[in-house]
Amino acid sequence: MKICIIHQRMATTPSLLQTLNPPIKPHRTTTSTTAVAAVARRSSIILTSLFLSTQPIFTNPGTAFDFRLTVPDQTIEEARSGIESHAQSLLKVKDLLMAESWKEAQKSLRKSSSLLKQDIYTIIQAKPSSERPRLRKLYADLFNGVTKLDYAARDKDRIRVWDCYESIVSSLDGILSRI
Repeated sequence: MKICIIHQRMATTPSLLQTLNPPIKPHRTTTSTTAVAAVARRSSIILTSLFLSTQPIFTNPGTAFDFRLTVPDQTIEEARSGIESHAQSLLKVKDLLMAESWKEAQKSLRKSSSLLKQDIYTIIQAKPSSERPRLRKLYADLFNGVTKLDYAARDKDRIRVWDCYESIVSSLDGILSRI
């Protein structure tokens, strides 16, 4: 009987842990869903207007973003003069591929293709709008081939490397003949 009374008393009295750490009740918020949505809308409008404005967002050019594919202030003449040397350096990757120097081939491929990509894009942008779709298709074929060649070199797949290289040569001939 004494044990039963003690057990009942312990069950009804809160323990020390319960006294020090009362259960957390959910906190009521006064913010409505529409107010949160309105704030989100306003902030997205402000951010969009900042990115679409014609004025630079940052005054320091080192911290500004430049999303263009063309080199800033690159003229058509500069692009045309550089395109041949960049195309030749892209084709020189063949020597590294023949030596199966895969890492060096990838590095050379990435460097020469990025410079060539800028030059070709600058020239395409200067063309009349009626010629651009065909040139953009050739541009995409060329640089998709470069990407595939990069992956094939990474995987050290000799057969795929040479298929991709031949594809690049034919795409490069096609685009250079039209430019």
